[in-house]
Amino acid sequence: MNWWSRLIRNNGTINNGMGSNAQDQVTMKDRLSSLRNLPAFFNLVYQTSPFLTISNSILRILRSAIPLAVLYVGKLIIDQIVMISQKSGNSSLDYLWKLVALEFALAIFSDALNRAIILLDSMLGDLFSNRTSIRIMQHAASLDLDQFEDSTFYDKLERARQQTVGRTILLSQVLSQLQDFITIGFLAVGLVSFNPWLIFLLFVAVVPAFLGEAYFNDKSYALTRRQTPERRELDYIRYVGASDETAKEVKIFDLSHFFINRFTLLSNQFYSDNKRLAKRRSAWGLLFSIIGSIGYYGAYIFIIFKATSGSLSIGGVTFLAGSFRQLRGLLEGILSRFTSLSQGAIYLRDFFDFFDIKPKITSSLHPKPFPKPIRSGFTFENVGFKYSNADRWANRNLNFTLRTGEKLALVGENGAGKTTLVKLLARLYDPTEGRILLDGYDLKEYNIADLRKNIGVIFQDYLRYQMTVSNNIAVGDIDEQENTALIISSAKQSLADTVVEKLAGKYSQQLGKRFNKGVELSGGEWQKIALARAYMRDAQLLILDEPTAALDARAEYEVFQRFSELTKGKTAVLISHRFSTVRMADRILVMDKGELLEMGSHEELLDNNGRYAELFRLQAMGYK
Repeated sequence: MNWWSRLIRNNGTINNGMGSNAQDQVTMKDRLSSLRNLPAFFNLVYQTSPFLTISNSILRILRSAIPLAVLYVGKLIIDQIVMISQKSGNSSLDYLWKLVALEFALAIFSDALNRAIILLDSMLGDLFSNRTSIRIMQHAASLDLDQFEDSTFYDKLERARQQTVGRTILLSQVLSQLQDFITIGFLAVGLVSFNPWLIFLLFVAVVPAFLGEAYFNDKSYALTRRQTPERRELDYIRYVGASDETAKEVKIFDLSHFFINRFTLLSNQFYSDNKRLAKRRSAWGLLFSIIGSIGYYGAYIFIIFKATSGSLSIGGVTFLAGSFRQLRGLLEGILSRFTSLSQGAIYLRDFFDFFDIKPKITSSLHPKPFPKPIRSGFTFENVGFKYSNADRWANRNLNFTLRTGEKLALVGENGAGKTTLVKLLARLYDPTEGRILLDGYDLKEYNIADLRKNIGVIFQDYLRYQMTVSNNIAVGDIDEQENTALIISSAKQSLADTVVEKLAGKYSQQLGKRFNKGVELSGGEWQKIALARAYMRDAQLLILDEPTAALDARAEYEVFQRFSELTKGKTAVLISHRFSTVRMADRILVMDKGELLEMGSHEELLDNNGRYAELFRLQAMGYK
């Protein structure tokens, strides 16, 4: 399977039609049921900042009463002007100016409330976004490694990430919805008391447009959800097509056209699908707008007819017309916001679905403390492991003991299951069958955090953190990030100190080119930095997975001389393809297709004349 096929497998099935999926269709019942997510959402918002949440709510309630007050004061002003011009009734110029001053004060007060609400929305939104981002990282850290290797999980993770910013908008929408409902309650009283038919005309003016928006928002949601795997691929192509980490291979293999063509194909398909939906939405929207205008002007004509017949004052016409116009706008806003709000609530389901994913690898209710020191070692009893949706076993029929203080090397061709074995040892995976014992007890009986604290692992695909040298080393035991002496000592043990001495900023030097004043290291230099992480913790078991692949022969020899000295009295597992390194081990475990093929010391395995001897001679021939 080539790398592009693997990418497709990890991102889901890619198709040019991006065909529909029944589970992506959203009904009105789905929308209404999605509102059940809002209480849990508001609980999260309230937990973010009780003070800001309550303050925001109070200000919005005050703001909701302003439109009615302004309209009523406007009515009084117009009626007073008419009376003064006709010199009739209790007309008073002083009273008129007081009304004008009151309306001016209401306008200032309304603007102040609105700005305060916007400010609180912004502050609460930022805090909520930060809090949910932290929660996503915390929850992701609690999940199992094999869950991160599942494309369905990645879709959920991606949608959950999208909620961290989008849900702050939902917060504002829900609060605005409640505010508008209160305002509508005030304004509707005036219309109903004048003539209930105006409310009917109001709904004629609004409901058709709402139904149209709801329908097309459903289609838009379904399309967006359906495109999630392809959009992840699009983001990936955008990254590999223009990244400092990939630039070298993109240039040397002339991959830019390949990536550009693939990006163009997918982005054009997205554009085509979105354009088709937008055109239909625009056409239907025009029709619904015409129906709405007929309803609105029907009510307007009715109000004018009443005024010309003498049953309504000029101020009353202004008040009713203004109330109807504002009610129409508010109802349109509420109904259209309901579509967007319910859609946001549906997306909340994606958010909460992510947090509903639970790790399968957990500590027992009453975990055993990690033995200090380890006495008998780790025992594999008929251990087998198969990845989710995999056709073959990654490991099978593993039966051996890793003794205390022993240096064990794992040898085998690529794909033999060596790295999977050490991940089982560190309990990053649990066996599909069989069990692993530590001092006679199943690993599952020990506290996970305590277990991993006592195991130091450096994998072959270690990360090159775009951080300082100090932090890059300290990730081996991040609780000791302020322990400068330990960081320097770890660097010396891995020979990373020779790299640090060449850097202008020494241990404070920023590594990587992503940030200002960062410097890039060679592969061998990065590997020494990564090796220093293994020495950061006082682990009883050290696991090095191809730790010297990027080092030259002299550096490799020096690293393993030190490694041998520093691991005296400790248990160590070493994965390497270099037999000059492997022969340092007390015992060598040879693997083939996930199973244990043979085991023994270097001399014993050569005498057996089996697979190890064959591989050793093949490598030795390369040096003749």
